[in-house]
Amino acid sequence: MTGDAVEVLRLGDRTVAEYTWRPDLPASLAPRPYLHPVRTLGGTTVTELMPASHRHHLGVSVAVAEVDGANFWGGRTFLPGHGPAWLDNQGSQEHMRWLRRRPDQLMHTLRWKDIDGSTLFYERRTLSWRPAGPDAWALDFTFSLINMADRELPIRSPAAHGRTGAGYGGFFWRAPSGECRVAASTDGDSVHGQRARWLSVAGDGWTLVFLGADEATRGDRWFVRTRDYVGVGSSLAWDDPLVLVPHAGLKRRIVTVIADGELPPGRAAAYADEFTA
Repeated sequence: MTGDAVEVLRLGDRTVAEYTWRPDLPASLAPRPYLHPVRTLGGTTVTELMPASHRHHLGVSVAVAEVDGANFWGGRTFLPGHGPAWLDNQGSQEHMRWLRRRPDQLMHTLRWKDIDGSTLFYERRTLSWRPAGPDAWALDFTFSLINMADRELPIRSPAAHGRTGAGYGGFFWRAPSGECRVAASTDGDSVHGQRARWLSVAGDGWTLVFLGADEATRGDRWFVRTRDYVGVGSSLAWDDPLVLVPHAGLKRRIVTVIADGELPPGRAAAYADEFTA
């Protein structure tokens, strides 16, 4: 799009991802930096951008359904007793300055603003990437938020407003639509709404392994959807709001391994050992 600013992530002579850090997007999508396309080493794209089903899904991003009434997810806002509704409440994440731009790492600061331009959060974000074997590479995504408002800021998901199972909000990856297979380190039939050391999603010729890379992130629940679309997120506020008082902060770190083909048994657990040690 005209006006976009993009950083290219490379490993050797391969472009593995593009990071749009200053997007030119309509307000209804809650404009924010995103990664797309993200590719395997073999060149398969494993993200979707503004798909017809949910145009506010932007590849890989940090998207929060509600912060004190402001929508940083895009699209409609879930209202208790009513359901999803179009409101003029979409916020945006605005690049402030670069702290580091290296061949294997990007670090910058952002400002989360509501629709009226008031700053709610200050963010520091770091993206790092490296090989993870002959057929895979790893994306290390860390973000820290600090409450810059003069009041408490509750972070909520629709589930916190009573929409059962809709605990999304935080790191979110929109993967290619289609048949996929999900596995996780947790017991039970589904990882959705559960805590798990690792989670893998395998599609046509690709596998993604998601790891909570620090204790705080491992304490969050996973949002996993494979019906209608494929999306995976690490949830900041599942059933209850996460409230930050003025000047308080939070930090989350997710490592995603992007692999060609389907991983053999035990490889996901081995990645968890490697990247969360």
